[in-house]
Amino acid sequence: MRTRQNGRTGRPRGFDTDEALERAMLVFWERGYEGASLADLTGAMGISATSMYAAFGNKEELFRKALERYTEGPGAYLSQALEEPTALAVATAILAGAVRTTTRPAHPHGCMGVQSALTTGDSGRDVRDLLAAWRNNGCSRVRERFQRAVDEGDLPPQADPALLARYVTTLVFGIAVQAASGVGRDELQETADAALRNWPLS
Repeated sequence: MRTRQNGRTGRPRGFDTDEALERAMLVFWERGYEGASLADLTGAMGISATSMYAAFGNKEELFRKALERYTEGPGAYLSQALEEPTALAVATAILAGAVRTTTRPAHPHGCMGVQSALTTGDSGRDVRDLLAAWRNNGCSRVRERFQRAVDEGDLPPQADPALLARYVTTLVFGIAVQAASGVGRDELQETADAALRNWPLS
């Protein structure tokens, strides 16, 4: 009979938390919050449920960390777009980033922040609220950038920054839903281009 050696009894298997979080993000992105089971998550992460809880907390806390990773990784196009020199360039870069991110061949299609909790039961209410706040925060950041464009004369004085921001972010969310439904990148980019043809000019 073989005996355990090297004092390894009871030690958790080491794993790369960064890689595990990346894999969890992809599961949530593809299946949504409630659609991602504990078995799905731990299987993709390559760890036990005990190790997951120890490293990341419960499923909701893991989702919060995964959403942060999505925001700083695939979703980083928004922050980058806000640095563009004109409001039109900002809107163009946001929509192009949305098209690019939601249609990558090696990633789930759609947007993690849009599809993850549009429909949840009572147990997912906190996550649904989290994602609503996440989407609204993105809209607010775009509105602030467009307000600056009005103040600087890049947008005409009569332009409504809040309306323009809601217009652009609604297009982003629509692109995500269409991408998740299988609409291709070229068609989505053509739609984005058409949506900006009547952009307000100063």
